Amino acid sequence: MPFEAELDFAKQLSQEAGAMAIDYQRRGVSAETKDDDSPVTAADKANEKMIVEAITRRFPDDGILGEEGANKESKNGRRWIVDPIDGTRDYVRGIPLWAVLIGLEQDGEVIVGVANCPEQDLLGWATKGGGAFVNGNPAHVSDINEPARAVLCFNGFHKQNVAVMGQPLLDWVGKYWAVRGLGGAADALLVAMGKADVWVEPNAKPWDFAALKIVVQEAGGKFASFKHEDNIYHGNGYACTPGLEAHVRELFKG
Repeated sequence: MPFEAELDFAKQLSQEAGAMAIDYQRRGVSAETKDDDSPVTAADKANEKMIVEAITRRFPDDGILGEEGANKESKNGRRWIVDPIDGTRDYVRGIPLWAVLIGLEQDGEVIVGVANCPEQDLLGWATKGGGAFVNGNPAHVSDINEPARAVLCFNGFHKQNVAVMGQPLLDWVGKYWAVRGLGGAADALLVAMGKADVWVEPNAKPWDFAALKIVVQEAGGKFASFKHEDNIYHGNGYACTPGLEAHVRELFKG
């Protein structure tokens, strides 16, 4: 398998971080509000510190980009992109939908991704050209090609970039068989496993996308920003089955 050493490392690291976050949660956590109005806890910070230190020891020339401030320059074109707790609001409220996300980018392309959802007992991973897996089983998106049979996962109707869609968004959403919104990692893994068919993120950062993007793509799905580019830096994105790509693009054709 390509990038096997990096994948094994990221999987182990995500599980260690997940266990540490659960330990913090059991002892009680409270959140502070960051400048962007998102919450952060001591667990977020401790997880990122542990992950950054482990990466630096194992791959000293690799760069690092983390949600909680890690920003180490790469010496070799490789960079780890880390969300120590994706879904901190869920984590704080005891909703079991948060995850640890670890991605590895090489020359601007994500080549490894791991998503660990400890309280759902879900561990998803993928490598470039190596396929996608969830809990050790091969993952593949569904073959659904019409909204009337599809499950849409839309993460945050209250988020930036949603209000401007107005009535066209309501009309578009109304065509789906079911609509859910569990949060980025859970939604993306459902699409990768063929249990849901579209995942939309109206407002997100590179660390929200990196690991999940490659899992969905290696499972046979499509990923793009609202500008229809395969890019995790545009602040938004969607993933879907190939059969629904044209329908999803209709929402963002402007």
